[in-house]
Amino acid sequence: MTLLRSVAAPLLQAGWVQSLASTGDEQLLASLVVVAGFVLVLFLIRALGPRLKERYPADDVEAVQAVLVTLAAAATSWFLVVVWRIVDEVFASLAVIRVGPRQGALALVGVLTLIIAYTLTRVTRGVLEDRGGDVITAHRREVIHHFLQLAIYIVASTFVLSLAGVNPANLLVGAGAIGLVVGLAARQTLGAILAGIVLLFARPLEVGDWVVVDDNEGIVVDVTLFNTELRTWDDEHVMIPNDEVASSSIVNRSRSGRLRVSFKIGVDYEADVTRAAAVAEGAMNECDVSPLLSKPSPSVVGRGFGDSAVLLECRFWISDPSARRKWRTQTAVIRAVKEAFDEEGIKIPYPQRELTARDEGDGFRLAGDRQPTAPAANTDGDQQ
Repeated sequence: MTLLRSVAAPLLQAGWVQSLASTGDEQLLASLVVVAGFVLVLFLIRALGPRLKERYPADDVEAVQAVLVTLAAAATSWFLVVVWRIVDEVFASLAVIRVGPRQGALALVGVLTLIIAYTLTRVTRGVLEDRGGDVITAHRREVIHHFLQLAIYIVASTFVLSLAGVNPANLLVGAGAIGLVVGLAARQTLGAILAGIVLLFARPLEVGDWVVVDDNEGIVVDVTLFNTELRTWDDEHVMIPNDEVASSSIVNRSRSGRLRVSFKIGVDYEADVTRAAAVAEGAMNECDVSPLLSKPSPSVVGRGFGDSAVLLECRFWISDPSARRKWRTQTAVIRAVKEAFDEEGIKIPYPQRELTARDEGDGFRLAGDRQPTAPAANTDGDQQ
């Protein structure tokens, strides 16, 4: 503590700062100005984040933001301590902790170890992305990265515990009882981790796939040991626990590299259905849009009789399926079929209803020459 006081005392006794606020009102005003400046710095750091992420990696920007916020908080705390002249109170509070030079050095080494471990995980991720991009798939990169990350943090945590005088082997003595308690308290979390391991190896979905998990549909952004992250078409990020993913039905629309798209169209009952199907199929074959595949070729099949039309289903295939490519291709195909029907005079009918009536014993008819008779006048009542 003496060493710490000798090092920190010159910083905490800045005379030029104390001279700026010699009275209580000046101290209060200076404190308000500094706190307002700290809030302004936080706002600027937060506002510049999105712009910097457009030019630099998001993780690097967030790391720099964290460092800047920490420095700003430390500078604000230092200024308040100096202005209000509470140096002795600060050292008295630190004296309770009883941290000597040896303990301080060990704590510093432990913090640096964790920082180095974090840096190693970032380096391994960068190496996998830069050098393994052409050899290793995105999914395998995620698997390797997460297991390397887990191994690095286990080694670093073991080293830090050893520095603190805790023998990691002693932790295994009560592992049975602790494991039972932790298992009961965090069974859902442990289930998510086990499900995450299964998902990483079974690979029902990979990063970049277009999937549907229950009511959630989007692109897989990340698969960790705990959850699966999807980006929806509204640019929302949905985090789904891995145990829910593993127990749900998963529809992967990107796995085969192609996707069949279909839509229904109605043809008038008076039209030639065979000719209408041929016209629709020809329009799809002639449609010039890049995701549309020529093999398998587009086809038209009958789906049934509707209330006002014979229902045909137009089917075609697209390559490298995504929601944007699907809707763009489907819109172009529908437009082509509609224009072809207009040119050939094939009618797409509106909903129609045919009304008929039948004679009842004592009733009257809705159609025909006979008109309903007027009711007989009431001759028994009083004249008005």
